[in-house]
Amino acid sequence: MNFDAKEWRSLALPLAAALALLAAGAGLIWHARTTLAAENRSLAAARAERAQAVERLARIAEEEREVREKIEIYRRLRDAGILGEEKRLEWVDAIARIRAARELLDLRYKVDRQRLLRSAAGKPASVDFYASTMNVELALLHEGDLLGFLADLRNAGHAYVAVQRCAIARTAQPPSGAGLAPRLRAECAIDLITVMDRAAKT
Repeated sequence: MNFDAKEWRSLALPLAAALALLAAGAGLIWHARTTLAAENRSLAAARAERAQAVERLARIAEEEREVREKIEIYRRLRDAGILGEEKRLEWVDAIARIRAARELLDLRYKVDRQRLLRSAAGKPASVDFYASTMNVELALLHEGDLLGFLADLRNAGHAYVAVQRCAIARTAQPPSGAGLAPRLRAECAIDLITVMDRAAKT
């Protein structure tokens, strides 16, 4: 089909409009694809940022839980009197009370010089563990007296009580008719452990 010049002139405007519409459509498609790609990138970045935020919140919550646990441990140690300098006067008073309450007729003890057990690295400073060994000799009516003495010593606080050894032997003393007499004798080595927080000390 052949067009003459007049027909071409009459089709020029519609063809130009069609070409303009095609170009506009192509431009819109390109713009839509570019915008979609940008939005996808923004969405991916937002998701990554959200994941990082969730991870940070989880890490903060875990650190907060650990701090709460450490504070609780510290509070218990402080309330038990285990933190700080050794408390020899309190130990003497506690043993006197235990002796009177349990009616222990013969109780002798000696506390050795304090020694460093170990140092543990920490923040902001190290923590030192000290022990003073208490050598105890006591007369017993029965084994329960020794267990009661050790339990009372632990409950008195002022140190962490770690029994290193205990030996019980029968005495050669014959029973008397006047009343009950101790038939057993115990010898124990007990570590009284205290904790020194260098950061708290300074």
